[in-house]
Amino acid sequence: MSEKITPYNDTSRSKKEQVAEMFDTISENYDELNRVISFGIDVKWRKKVVAIIAKTKPAKILDVATGTGDLAINLTKTGASEIIGLDISEGMLAVGKNKIKDKGLDKVIKMVKGDSENLPYEDNYFDAITVAFGVRNFENLEKGLSEIFRVLRPEGVFTVLETSLPTKTPYKQGHKLYCTTLLPLIGKLFSKDKSAYSYLNESAAAFPYGDAFNNILRKIGFIEVNDNPQTFGVATIYTATK
Repeated sequence: MSEKITPYNDTSRSKKEQVAEMFDTISENYDELNRVISFGIDVKWRKKVVAIIAKTKPAKILDVATGTGDLAINLTKTGASEIIGLDISEGMLAVGKNKIKDKGLDKVIKMVKGDSENLPYEDNYFDAITVAFGVRNFENLEKGLSEIFRVLRPEGVFTVLETSLPTKTPYKQGHKLYCTTLLPLIGKLFSKDKSAYSYLNESAAAFPYGDAFNNILRKIGFIEVNDNPQTFGVATIYTATK
């Protein structure tokens, strides 16, 4: 990203410290608020990610920036024997652990506190790695992607689901209007952290989506890089291999 966007604009603290605090603060109502903000369409996008991963029949999956574990839970449908959900926010992980326990999935999914830029796993360990709405929160995007590349086995699949900006009329104008008016209002009504959803909107707008992100993935060393815009371009699913 050419511009460094942080939740609280606090120059005395790193972006990852501010992101962790933000998600700790909003963790309790994050799932419900996300359903409202995306009109529930994010559920459909995650199912598409799971379908992509399932085709490769992975045994070990890492879900980086797992949040409350929505994608990690869905990834159990791939038949993987080991799924690790990693996140920097203890609050989000706590919510996720409760969800996983309630579904009886705690023997398959392990929730781990960790930093995407310093993954605590050996080289070539995972068959598949996913990130859903998390890469724009990396302190150093290329460093985080390099770590993901390191722990992914050769021929393993890497899939990213991230917000993007529509490029065609009238979707471009409609999306801008929604993000600048309705989204901040919803965030203020439902969240006790008024800065959080302003940050999520600003970071999405600043993120290098489409070809720009494809080129970063190729620079890291990924091959077979593709992007598939979703719902008029408001989100994009990226796939790549090692």
